[in-house]
Amino acid sequence: MSNGFLEVRQLGMTFRGAEGGLEALREISFDLGSEEFLCVLGPSGSGKSTLLRLIAGLLKPTSGWIRFGGADGAPRVGLVFQHANLMPWRTVRQNIALPLELLGMAEEESASRVAEMMRLVGLEEFGSNWPSELSGGMAQRVALARAFIQEPDLLLLDEPFGALDALTRERMGSELLRIWQGQRVPVVMVTHSISEALLLSDRVLLFTPRPAEISKDIEVTFPRPRKEELRYSADFQRLERSLRGSLQYIS
Repeated sequence: MSNGFLEVRQLGMTFRGAEGGLEALREISFDLGSEEFLCVLGPSGSGKSTLLRLIAGLLKPTSGWIRFGGADGAPRVGLVFQHANLMPWRTVRQNIALPLELLGMAEEESASRVAEMMRLVGLEEFGSNWPSELSGGMAQRVALARAFIQEPDLLLLDEPFGALDALTRERMGSELLRIWQGQRVPVVMVTHSISEALLLSDRVLLFTPRPAEISKDIEVTFPRPRKEELRYSADFQRLERSLRGSLQYIS
């Protein structure tokens, strides 16, 4: 038996349809530690997002099981998707506060935590702004703040920076790294960026094309805390080339 926070065993998912069904995942097994950051890389359409939805309980697997070993009862899960999905009728401050409202937190405590989270993500001056007034990067900061503020047991990130331009994406990756290194909540993140995965994660799972199986489970041993400059080191670039070659081979 694993001592990990999350255990996934022999997980399979087939979407039933008129033509016999579409097998998305096949016998996926891995563990996630209580302070571990795991990234999932693989070809488009290989079932990476399906895995996150299964872990979140939004889908029921066809086979296998998922077990949480580090939370009493159902874990509190924070979700961040490629698009921020902010409520346009709520201000930045109100969007961030939403999970605390749903938890029934007292208004004074909620306001204090929202102010602290806005400071952490650099949005102190934008609390009264509407989502329509934000750039893509700022909107994703709000989405991250909304996910972190509920102090989740597990954070699931589905290409959170995929809709951003390259420069903003790189900057947001560094922001996420800074915030996470202060929180250390377990994370499963789907990404198409090898550089992003290596900067952020402790381990990388490589998925094969659909039906996805785990081709490789790679430990990322760069010491923490990490900084953006790590991307330019020889060891980082060597591992990045190796992973790129592995992805090209399995694709």
